[in-house]
Amino acid sequence: MSVSFSRIGPGPVSPDATQHMVRMRDGVRLATDVYLPAPDCGPGPAILTRLPYDKSGEYTFMSRIAAYFTARGYRMIVQDVRGKFRSEGETLLFVNEAYDGYDTLDWVINQDWSDGTVGMWGDSYYGFTQWAAASTGHRALRAMVPRVTGTRLGELPIPAPGRRTRDVEMSVHRFYPLSMFHDRDILDWQIDWSQRPLAAQVEEFFTAVGSRSASYDLWFPYPVSLRRFPAGSPFDAPAVPVLMTIGWWDNCAPWQWSDHREIAARPAWARNEYLRLEAIDHENNSHFTPGVPNTDPSFLPRYLDPAVEFFDVFLRGEDRELPGVRWQLAGSGDASFRSCAQWPPEDAYPRRWRLAGGEAAVGDAPGGTLTFSPPSPAGSAESAGAAGSAGSAGSAEIVSWTHDAADPVPSPVGDAFAFLAECPDERDLAARPDVLVFSSSAVPAPLDLAGPVRLDAVTGSDGPEMDLFARLLDVAPDGSARMIARGQQTIIDPGTAFAVTIDMGHLGYRLAAGHALRLTLASSDAPEFVPAPGTGEHRWLAGKTVPNRQWLHVGSTFLTVTVLEKAA
Repeated sequence: MSVSFSRIGPGPVSPDATQHMVRMRDGVRLATDVYLPAPDCGPGPAILTRLPYDKSGEYTFMSRIAAYFTARGYRMIVQDVRGKFRSEGETLLFVNEAYDGYDTLDWVINQDWSDGTVGMWGDSYYGFTQWAAASTGHRALRAMVPRVTGTRLGELPIPAPGRRTRDVEMSVHRFYPLSMFHDRDILDWQIDWSQRPLAAQVEEFFTAVGSRSASYDLWFPYPVSLRRFPAGSPFDAPAVPVLMTIGWWDNCAPWQWSDHREIAARPAWARNEYLRLEAIDHENNSHFTPGVPNTDPSFLPRYLDPAVEFFDVFLRGEDRELPGVRWQLAGSGDASFRSCAQWPPEDAYPRRWRLAGGEAAVGDAPGGTLTFSPPSPAGSAESAGAAGSAGSAGSAEIVSWTHDAADPVPSPVGDAFAFLAECPDERDLAARPDVLVFSSSAVPAPLDLAGPVRLDAVTGSDGPEMDLFARLLDVAPDGSARMIARGQQTIIDPGTAFAVTIDMGHLGYRLAAGHALRLTLASSDAPEFVPAPGTGEHRWLAGKTVPNRQWLHVGSTFLTVTVLEKAA
């Protein structure tokens, strides 16, 4: 087998920018573009973005973003992180961003066009670099706008000591250091997820490239701690006003919701957090305007105006009240933002749905049933079964299916980062014998869902580990079914009955009259997630797969969705 790849090198520096090689404390120089409102603009506030995707490339269109900010009087600084594109130094994922961020902030405030105040802005990895800089407590950082990101972005799932669950490994976890962080360029290649062992293909790739990825080697087969925040946790640093933009369909949202929970526990940070909850995916496709490219005139205002407003307040000192939470209600046809003081809104409450009809769930849709179930009195047998403890089977109704990593349940989209670009109809997946299906009755009136979603399940397997994937779908009257929330967990040594809670994220969604909810459960979602081989071996080293028998204790499994409308 031969591995083919192509390189994507740096694009031309924008004629609107002046490139500087900014020296870090160890002598390494980082390529940094400066965009000014005018050549003689004088001192003023600056916006810094540090990214690994080429400051001059079309993918991140930084010259157009800079033009938007400079037209509003800001100085824009865009930097290739260490080891990427035009910057010097070793290409190493995550580890140098804290002090490189500090040193870059120092350089910015010592320029004659700077007034000493800096904000940071950006998505994904260039959202992470904001948190890294914040962890150093630099005095010049006055506001930041981390979008679709997280302090634990890309972190490999490792069970905490004593825990028997962990996050499921995403394929991108180990592939990212082989493409985006192998060396200075981006390396475009494809791995064949059906050919095992996966690690053998990586070695062939290294041979073809003629070099290894230091980041991959540090993470394979078992990860070495990369010391993302050598100065300490960003949440232990002085609080910085932060506009957290989270997408309802962002596949990286769990890391950002984890940050939100961390912030909520830190009073100083909690006072400085502003949430913006958008109906977008990781690549900023909108549920309300699918297919609109970033070159469309409507895109940049939607993308950047919230940051401009935020920076106007916290960098320029404009006297304007900003709501604590702004959120979109997808499915409503209205893309405007609602405001509230906290999330979820004060009038939201949890509504629990009981699963039933396990035998029908193995067949095609509608399968088993989802039925609204008022909470049981605390301490009752039903309540104990729902909360569960490992080994507690609860209700006797049990349904089984076979997980076969050689024939996994396919991921419904080709690019999970751009889910809304496809927003597929998932009804056909319900017909697979390795997918359990539970459907509610159609709602007679619109039902607004606003807040967290979770699944409390009792499950089991005859294998050494088990993945459980839960997807919540909106089923239209024509039978089409589209995902609105999801979650997944790996269970280690599940046995015949293991109680697990699956965090399915948060929703801002209107279920239209005549539509129904559908819950699907499976043990794979490939290739977005690396399927469990069934042998308990390392997923990238396993050379063979073994089918496993999985069980769900239906009567002990409940779906909880947060709603706004009171139950009839």
